[in-house]
Amino acid sequence: MYAHLETAANPEHLKRVVVDPVSRVEGHGKVSLLLDADNKIHQARLHIVEFRGFERFIQGRPYWELPVLVQRLCGICPVSHHLAAAKAIDQLVGVDPENLPVSADKLRRLLHFGQVLQSHALHFFHLSSPDILFGFESDIGQRTVLAVLADYPEIGLQGVRLRKYGQEVIRMVSGKRIHGTGALAGGMNKALTVAERDYLLTDIDQIIAWAQASVGLIQQVHCSNLPYYDEFATIPSNYLSLVKPDGALELYHGGLRVKRANGETFIDHIDYCRYHEFIHEEVRSWSYMKFPYLLSLGKEQGWYRVGPLARVNNCDFINTPLAEAARLDFKAHAHGGMVHSTLAFHWARLIELLHCAEGIKALLHDADILGGELVAQGEKRYEGIGVIEAPRGTLFHHYQVDENGIVIKANLIVSTTSNNSGMNESIRQVADTYLTGRELTEPLLNNLEVAIRAYDPCLSCATHAIGKMPLQVELLAADGLVLDKRVKHSDGSVTHA
Repeated sequence: MYAHLETAANPEHLKRVVVDPVSRVEGHGKVSLLLDADNKIHQARLHIVEFRGFERFIQGRPYWELPVLVQRLCGICPVSHHLAAAKAIDQLVGVDPENLPVSADKLRRLLHFGQVLQSHALHFFHLSSPDILFGFESDIGQRTVLAVLADYPEIGLQGVRLRKYGQEVIRMVSGKRIHGTGALAGGMNKALTVAERDYLLTDIDQIIAWAQASVGLIQQVHCSNLPYYDEFATIPSNYLSLVKPDGALELYHGGLRVKRANGETFIDHIDYCRYHEFIHEEVRSWSYMKFPYLLSLGKEQGWYRVGPLARVNNCDFINTPLAEAARLDFKAHAHGGMVHSTLAFHWARLIELLHCAEGIKALLHDADILGGELVAQGEKRYEGIGVIEAPRGTLFHHYQVDENGIVIKANLIVSTTSNNSGMNESIRQVADTYLTGRELTEPLLNNLEVAIRAYDPCLSCATHAIGKMPLQVELLAADGLVLDKRVKHSDGSVTHA
């Protein structure tokens, strides 16, 4: 972490503290704090400072390339983009989800279970466990996965092996651990062989046992640090996710459900192809990441959170027994109500990891993954919308094509984008509660990163607001002195500092 102090350009002459970069997340971001002479926090913001613009990159490409192209958004969750794109181009060839061949549907679900399992394991064990095991304000040299492996070798190795198994599931289905192929318009390109199925079955019971142990670990840590874990970065919010028709937890396909902070169901089982009737996006000048909100509630009240916490809060049950028992313990912690603790994202994340392990075992015992019809086709269409529950939350891919199948418009609402307001609210809460009035040391500033890290943000996936964020160019001397600086503002004007 690198933090520096400078005078902010504002009439109050506030000081600016910048945490740059935010560490142990995917992508590049920074946090800025404005504080007065008494170290009272006046503003806390998460800035996304990289731009990638995949919505424009894929325009002009034939639709059948999209499942492979959009994987390059991310090396951590490529399967989620792959499958969201595949679900969208299914519609372009006239195949609705209910008409996808059974074998193709189950293979996609197996692929996605592997993706969510490996991503959740990576985030918890590699990126977040150092904070949880050593403390948020521990020495910076201790807050690494290497320290976890040294001091908690059993926990660290379990995390490595859980992630490896998820990647092996991906490799068996799609040919590669990262950026493989598998899904195509209307189905899948291959089934599993008996040898591949048996290879994955070899370790699945051990994987389930480790996943169950990880749930026990985070539950123990959370409940033994009350009320701190229930209060840290905690913000009541709306929650959005997919659910099955019967209300069960769903990661691959379902209807949209939104619950309010008080647990009231606001919208339920809405066809995700109608998402644009309910969700709009706002652009702000200080970030490349957009701010989605529920149209009917407005910009101020309509922001929402997605991801494991939203999914476990929103669902009525989980259809695998061990994960359902874990969910009941999770909900009992809030006396059956909504869980708003930002740190509870970790608890919900590991419940989902257990669900994925159980789901993989069930599918490996299903003969449909070994063969049968793999591709369907219908009447050509010009618009397709694919929505999936990525590890970090609900992911939207929306494409329009011309008569030649060339993409003419694309819109992506990436999971981390939907959590943008939540992350900003969480760091404001941390700044107001834990930082204000204190001398800001590096260990203390790590509290801000802990709040962001709980969301498992993929910042590189979520950078799409082209042309809106100011561009700052600095000329530095060898000793770091700023020799010249020019700023292009969001209105297009340029100033010379």
